Amino acid sequence: MILRVGSRGSRLALTQAELAADALRYANPDLDVALVPMTTAGDRDRSKPFGEIGERGVFVKEIEEALLAGRIDIAVHSAKDMTSTDTEGLAVGAFLPREDPRDALCGADGLAPGMRIGTASVRRRVQLLALEPGLTIEPLRGNVDTRLRKRGERGLDAIVLAAAALDRLGLAADVGHRFDPEELVPEAGQGAVALQVRAGEEELVAAADDPETRRRVTAERACVARIGGGCLAPVAAHHDGDVLTALIAAEDGSWIERRRGDDPAALADELLAAVR
Repeated sequence: MILRVGSRGSRLALTQAELAADALRYANPDLDVALVPMTTAGDRDRSKPFGEIGERGVFVKEIEEALLAGRIDIAVHSAKDMTSTDTEGLAVGAFLPREDPRDALCGADGLAPGMRIGTASVRRRVQLLALEPGLTIEPLRGNVDTRLRKRGERGLDAIVLAAAALDRLGLAADVGHRFDPEELVPEAGQGAVALQVRAGEEELVAAADDPETRRRVTAERACVARIGGGCLAPVAAHHDGDVLTALIAAEDGSWIERRRGDDPAALADELLAAVR
């Protein structure tokens, strides 16, 4: 049996697709896996802010369309790139064991007034400015290798990336500081890899599913979905295994509300009530 596995074509995405393929082969040694690299809207336009490219899911839409059309059998995504609710006709059949969910500072071992920090994430920007109001946050897009290169080219003091991405690419030595989730609440799903299939075909990948990662990421996504946010909004949620922490903020960073609890819906409602 040959399974066609679709993913973005970046080095990180292909590394994650290989991790998924290895997990599937481990469960079924007779399985043949063919990787199908694809280009998304977020890959084609690396200059505009995400909000000018599309609403949400700018790194998954084309891959999901290929899955629905039957051109691939499995889609592999960084879970944080997905929308907070499942696309109609599709389901996450498996989450690989989660790696480090934290945000990482590259180029410095901490924050200080006057530093120029590169990130395209509104979520990161508002939280960084809450930690150190004297920072200058500059937009920075591109894949991991591109952003690391641009840090030097533009003379930035540091950039912020997902720690798991750096670890998977063997770039952990570039990390100067890993932000505790109490400092910087991660994106829902950050550090997790999702294997998406057509609804009803979950058994294709079920053997690769990590139940604890699913439990945590499902809670995070449910909270963000109820708030109504996604990767374009200053909304975050992180489950540490014991408790769920969620955050909502003004895009200009003028206010941030953070709550902790057990029930994703109740936590989201508490946050929404706080900002009305």
